[in-house]
Amino acid sequence: MVDLIIGPKRLTKVLIDGGNNLNIIYAETLNAMGIDLACLRPTRAPFHGIMPRKQAMSLGQIDLPVTFRGPSNYWTETLTFEVVGFPGTYHAILERPCYAKFMVVPNYTYLKLKMLGLGEVITIGTSFQCAYECEVECYDHAAVIVASGELAAIKKEVVEEAPHPKKSTRSFEPAKDFKEVLIDPNSAKGKVVCIGITLSSK
Repeated sequence: MVDLIIGPKRLTKVLIDGGNNLNIIYAETLNAMGIDLACLRPTRAPFHGIMPRKQAMSLGQIDLPVTFRGPSNYWTETLTFEVVGFPGTYHAILERPCYAKFMVVPNYTYLKLKMLGLGEVITIGTSFQCAYECEVECYDHAAVIVASGELAAIKKEVVEEAPHPKKSTRSFEPAKDFKEVLIDPNSAKGKVVCIGITLSSK
């Protein structure tokens, strides 16, 4: 989680993940910035990974300037964001497109990001206390979602489509139309192999 400037506002709760191909900003964040949702470009492409087994639809796309500030210099680039209408615990989530545009080098152990600035390297970071508090807030948010009716419906779908627990996933089931052929006709054990009768002669 870092502190940076997106559009006209300084945001203190921005997650830089680097695991997906979309930069996400919440409609609540845009409202707080005073940006009208009528400014969004329409998009019809859904994305996944927010809710299990569910796709999320963006409200639209918007291009916003993003500025990383160092003690004496800065770097600004324009990024495209997918705007989502559901609530989240962050103001925005920056992903791989941000890493590529700013040529960010992350160090997750020390919660630092490094990138080139106008004259020297910019180092952006956060405290472990702040990261912990954000983790707790995300956990509480997830707990609310788990208790919601929507997730209960998702769980029901998953249970209905899940494999039978007593059935081994490695077990082999022969085709419906097959014949048994002795492996060794001279053996007294009579072991057989099942061969599908719909196979070609080759």
